[in-house]
Amino acid sequence: MNETIKLKDLSIGYNEKGRGKKYIAQEINASLYEGQLTCLLGANGAGKSTLLRTLSAFLPPLEGEVLLKGKRIEEYSANERARLVGVVLTEKPELHHMMVGELVGMGRSPYTNFWGSLSTTDREAVNKALEMVGMSDFSTRLVDTLSDGERQKVMIAKALAQETPVIYLDEPTAFLDYPSKVDTMLLLRQLAHETGKTIFLSTHDVELALQTADTLWLMKRYRAKGEGSQVKGEGGFSLPTQGETPQPPIESSTIKPLTIGSPKELAENGALGQFFTGKDFTFDQQEMRFRIVASDE
Repeated sequence: MNETIKLKDLSIGYNEKGRGKKYIAQEINASLYEGQLTCLLGANGAGKSTLLRTLSAFLPPLEGEVLLKGKRIEEYSANERARLVGVVLTEKPELHHMMVGELVGMGRSPYTNFWGSLSTTDREAVNKALEMVGMSDFSTRLVDTLSDGERQKVMIAKALAQETPVIYLDEPTAFLDYPSKVDTMLLLRQLAHETGKTIFLSTHDVELALQTADTLWLMKRYRAKGEGSQVKGEGGFSLPTQGETPQPPIESSTIKPLTIGSPKELAENGALGQFFTGKDFTFDQQEMRFRIVASDE
């Protein structure tokens, strides 16, 4: 199992004008591997999108390194990165009067000439990508006539046409109905296993991630060291109950920002049960699912 991405003492966040660095998470050490579907889970505000943007080189690291195939990601040119990393964002693109084949063809931009015209090789890559997601018959359909599930498959095909070893997706199931969510997650797992690509995504669809992911990254929400704010050091999705006694501040140096393992490993060692906590639900370790706790009327 070959390592494609390595995070070394990575700190993520933003440089705020006149205020210095705004840390979201610090001292992240983790790796992504080829042929695996890895799912990033965490509460709103935990920093999932910030981490994805940093891995994609949309944001620079505040400290530490993101290594892509052993080389710091910022040392690649934009075109070199475009041949190594494909990104599918959450936002639905507003595309009018564009056919599916044309949109997927945009994934070939790192390889095309100045005018962006597609060669025979480019068109073959587009056709192959559409076939891989089961959308070959949709090449001449207008994108704005597609369902949300179909459109998401087209966006995945665009990333596949880019022919990168790594694909990142930010909340790929966010706007989908449940059958389309399942279809999309199963497709991504299949693509990772059959093509050997490294596929990494953030999601709030926890139970689907538990059933489809090879590896889970559980991202905790906390305040960075030195900010002096209270944090929930262990729980990713914990919610305070009314009248709860505030916990003392926990500085980021005392906890790890990520807990990593297979769904089975994290269930057996209790990490999932600790991460997903609430007064109205529990996590069933044996069945790998959540149960609502019945309350007295």
